[in-house]
Amino acid sequence: MVAALAGFVVLVLVAAAGVPIAFSMLAVGFAGFALFRDLGAASYMVGQIAYETAQNYGLSVLPMFVLMGNFINHARLSNELYDAANAFLGHRRGGLAMATIVACGGFSAVSGSSVATAATMGRVAIPEMRRFGYSDRLAAGAVAAGGTLGILIPPSVVLVIYGILTSTDIGQLFAAGILPGLLGIALYVAAVKYAVWRDPAAGPPGEPVRWQARWRALRKVWAVAGLFLLVIGGLYAGAFTPTEAAGIGAAGAFAVALARGTLSLAVLVRVLIETVRTTAVMFAVLIGGLVFSNFVNIAGMPAAISAWLESLAAPPLAVVAAIIAIYFVLGCVLESMTMILLTIPVFFPVIQALGLDPVWFGIIVVVATEISLITPPVGLNVFVINGIFRDIGTANVFRGVAPFVVADLVRIGLLVLVPWIALALPSLMR
Repeated sequence: MVAALAGFVVLVLVAAAGVPIAFSMLAVGFAGFALFRDLGAASYMVGQIAYETAQNYGLSVLPMFVLMGNFINHARLSNELYDAANAFLGHRRGGLAMATIVACGGFSAVSGSSVATAATMGRVAIPEMRRFGYSDRLAAGAVAAGGTLGILIPPSVVLVIYGILTSTDIGQLFAAGILPGLLGIALYVAAVKYAVWRDPAAGPPGEPVRWQARWRALRKVWAVAGLFLLVIGGLYAGAFTPTEAAGIGAAGAFAVALARGTLSLAVLVRVLIETVRTTAVMFAVLIGGLVFSNFVNIAGMPAAISAWLESLAAPPLAVVAAIIAIYFVLGCVLESMTMILLTIPVFFPVIQALGLDPVWFGIIVVVATEISLITPPVGLNVFVINGIFRDIGTANVFRGVAPFVVADLVRIGLLVLVPWIALALPSLMR
């Protein structure tokens, strides 16, 4: 237990020194495992994990979903999503910010990435909100918060990783993410309403759009809706497996980009290169996280935590609340994928011992890590927005996301107290 805690401290220090997190986890995990066994055993363990991860058929969903998101991104569907949402909401006070949230939710349904959602929608929405006199604080806060939906609304890369680490059905995890994702959109819209109630000048209303123009804008997003229904509907109906769904989704996104005339040979090569780079980074982080997890397991940390919790005889909800609090603290220094890889091997055995539903817990974990994407000092989505619009300033973005953080806290509280929100759709799956 002490060795595992020391390993976590060393990991944070090494990562803070500028070493990429994948190599930080790999190095600390290898050294820790070697201390408990020997160099030969540690070397064999690293080689075996790298080989098995690369050969894991289930992990083929990752590059396929990344490829799907890249095709959709290059098809420039983000503009149509934003225009459709704006047609219905733009005439309200704060309507452009609300439209941004809804459009982020729609883009999340085909991208699976929070960073990609925040970056893409930021380039589309923030200039428009500035043009209509919105405050930078509200504009940046809406995009940064809306982007977090990318790791919850299926197809979510983080849910895929959680499913593989815990042997939980990925199709059920995807179904479980739908209602919490919609709840997140509703609460973010409420946060925008609160922000413009406090400062009406932050989000002035726009001109109303006639119903004919609204339906015309809505028809332009058929590709996103159709692709989402094809992938998630097929999974929900049991028509195909997650791996097959990923391949079908990538093929469908390719067809959409081709039909829209945005897929030249040069663009296709760029999409493939981006997919390879992203996948390589994800696999490097995954391998490093698994190596570090093996060290944590051999150091006895999960067993020690389970025994300690049993000795306390704490009720299950109290344990879950403590785990959520730990995620909030870790979110100050680690990004979402790293947190999942480091903590699931520690916490999941505890959840199993308490008899809690692994699908429900997966949604709780993802929502908790969502919050870390917009909280200081790491706040990855905040820095994505700041990197694109440097004149806004990091401090302004963090102030802008404050109402959305409160909305996230309300959402995670509802998910803990009302598990039905996450489990209703999975319970109906074939």
